[in-house]
Amino acid sequence: MDEVHFQQHGSRCRMWIPPETQDPVLLHHPTRKSVGYFGALRLRDGKLVYRRETIRFKAETCFDFLGHLWKQSSRSGRRVVVITDNARYHHAALHKEWRKAVEPWFQLEYLPPYSPDLNPIERVKK
Repeated sequence: MDEVHFQQHGSRCRMWIPPETQDPVLLHHPTRKSVGYFGALRLRDGKLVYRRETIRFKAETCFDFLGHLWKQSSRSGRRVVVITDNARYHHAALHKEWRKAVEPWFQLEYLPPYSPDLNPIERVKK
């Protein structure tokens, strides 16, 4: 399981510039448009389970995604082990009791600090 955030920072443009102008600088209007996604990759068949987040990543949004992921993955009847990084909201007290309750069927395993080679979602081909 991992999360990603996309932001828009202006765009390219083509325009006519008088020949006497050397090194023109065109400042783009900064935007604050962004979109975030939680995602998890099922290694068995390569299915990507994701959910769009319109607000910040925090304990509540992580808990919502964990519930969504549990519903999507519990259909097979198999035990699910989710490998995730050590983001603070993955360990939140908000969903600690829920994690303990579903642990026999749905378990979170945390990667050691900074280990991108061990994270399976980093291997998704575009």
